Amino acid sequence: MTASDLSLPAVTPVASVDFAAIPSPAFVLDESRLRRNLALISQVQRESGAQIIVAFKGFSMWSAFPILREYGITGATASSLNEALLAREEMQGEVHVYAPAYSDEEFPRILELADHLVFNSFSQWQRFKPQVEAARAAGRTLHVGIRVNPEYAEVETDLYNPAGPFSRLGVTRREFRPELMDGVDGLHFHTLCEKDSDTLERTLEVLERNFGDVLGQVKWVNFGGGHLMTREGYDIPRLIRVVRAFREKWGVHVILEPGSAFGWQTGWLVSSVLDVVHNVKDAALLDISVSAHMPDVLEMPYRPRILGAGDPPNTTTARPWTPPGHPYLIGGTTCLAGDVVGEYVFPGPLAVGDRVVFDDMIHYTMVKTTFFNGVKHPDIGILRLDGTYERVKTFGYEEFKAKLS
Repeated sequence: MTASDLSLPAVTPVASVDFAAIPSPAFVLDESRLRRNLALISQVQRESGAQIIVAFKGFSMWSAFPILREYGITGATASSLNEALLAREEMQGEVHVYAPAYSDEEFPRILELADHLVFNSFSQWQRFKPQVEAARAAGRTLHVGIRVNPEYAEVETDLYNPAGPFSRLGVTRREFRPELMDGVDGLHFHTLCEKDSDTLERTLEVLERNFGDVLGQVKWVNFGGGHLMTREGYDIPRLIRVVRAFREKWGVHVILEPGSAFGWQTGWLVSSVLDVVHNVKDAALLDISVSAHMPDVLEMPYRPRILGAGDPPNTTTARPWTPPGHPYLIGGTTCLAGDVVGEYVFPGPLAVGDRVVFDDMIHYTMVKTTFFNGVKHPDIGILRLDGTYERVKTFGYEEFKAKLS
């Protein structure tokens, strides 16, 4: 079974979207594509028996949370006090919290908000255990977990590898303290990054080998995120089979907390050409910033797709390139010299005012934007099922000013 085998909602054809009518710049969520992802995620949740919650670090567009709740997504995982507050106020379901470290100042408030609370180390657990026990004694139902590091991952990019050498994330087997597990009822691990279910299966084999004695003592296991089940070709039957088998073998509740899977291929970043300049090559300057609005392009790095544009042939020279099509270096509007996406080939010449639309810009994009250089921040909008565009957020000077003092 794949996404194509399921009875999923139809999506709005890209060709029918009037991008020229959408004020630029704007992040645009397509409700039809979000619902398609949610239908699939909901089916995985039902058939696997796992609880699937949304990871705010990948998708936290809270104006879309009512749609998530329609599909049985009633929980969220937060990595900070601010995300925990957003989960409680806007998601209105279970609040799961994990952070590499909690501060003395913020922990009491996090404790008030959390239903599940995961500690990254036994030293943090021992530090805050008295507060947890006091909350439980006062009648709170509070699940506590320890994050473990299976020391196995198939992540190619070091920046996103939680199980890389000397990782600060999670407790390795050699550092595990079983004598300090009193009061802990769950385990958490997160080693995937946009991986298929075969990687999860191999990871679980290592987890069972390294922590099998602990798995027999806990009530739940959180498999973390990185389960890109909405990507075309993802092996959904294997995911369902692997989760079921683990649940039955160990008698535990299983939690999955993907982020990308919710927002995968659900929308665009709409931008406009402000100017075209020439220095051996033509360069189009857009009303967005790569560093401020698409930082993963520089951090990961990766090359986003532009609707209607192609890739130039590989070249090692700076000589002008003039085959059919019109190549442009696509850059942003900040003063950073490296604020450049790359070179793309367009079917015709670009002019001031033309729309340039970046694909798949909803997950792990809006959550990372900044106000660097004071450039205009893109709006946030939703393309509704009836084809109407709703601008749900616009940013102005006050948001820029409020960031600093």
